[in-house]
Amino acid sequence: MSELSDDADGNRLSVGDPLTRRTRLLARMCDTCIFRPGNLMQLSAGRLAELVRETRAAESYIVCHSTLPDTAAPGVRPAICRGFADRYDTQTLQIIGLLFGFDEIEPPAAPHD
Repeated sequence: MSELSDDADGNRLSVGDPLTRRTRLLARMCDTCIFRPGNLMQLSAGRLAELVRETRAAESYIVCHSTLPDTAAPGVRPAICRGFADRYDTQTLQIIGLLFGFDEIEPPAAPHD
């Protein structure tokens, strides 16, 4: 099982904390959040709208890009994007909030050049 695995199936994208049995949610938007003005992640035209449309259609959530296993610093665990959670109240987010709750975590520090 990978060092970043959080669940019994080795799901590296799990936003669930096995110790607290709650879900990680960023306490605030990361420095390069896709929901900040200015397209800081240089998404192609229409990509953010597409991501939101797909995620809302699935009644799900977006995992913060700064917490993804292949781009995050060692030890950073996946967490729900605060920018998305503040704007959209999907069924999955409602269920998580009612049944388990959230652990608000600080966004990872921005990498230095």
